[in-house]
Amino acid sequence: MKLYEILYVSNLAPGTPVTVVSAIMAQARRYNQDNGVTGLTMFDGARFAQLLEGARDLVFDLVEHIRTDARHINMEILHYAPLAERRFLRFGMGYVPAEQEDALTLLAAKDGEAALQHFLGLIPVLDLDH
Repeated sequence: MKLYEILYVSNLAPGTPVTVVSAIMAQARRYNQDNGVTGLTMFDGARFAQLLEGARDLVFDLVEHIRTDARHINMEILHYAPLAERRFLRFGMGYVPAEQEDALTLLAAKDGEAALQHFLGLIPVLDLDH
């Protein structure tokens, strides 16, 4: 299976309570485990950034599903590319809060490899298998 990665940002839809994020993560973990998708999500209280890894068609279909989810608005794909090996081996969907103020807003202003490197630079110093 050829791996692919997609990095996107989106906003939590207005009027959607922040408490929905735990339900989104639980649903994502179940789906990803069943479908061989791995990745990492960051959330700053208003904006999501997510890096997905898996089979090309699967991750593109998943991004389209997320795009139509009423809990997300203003989705923008920042980076997509073939991937030699997974970055996040031990979990289907990791979650970390964005700790730097405006970090995801600054991420959204980038694209391509610059966006990917910015996202990876935001990951707290944890053992995330990368």
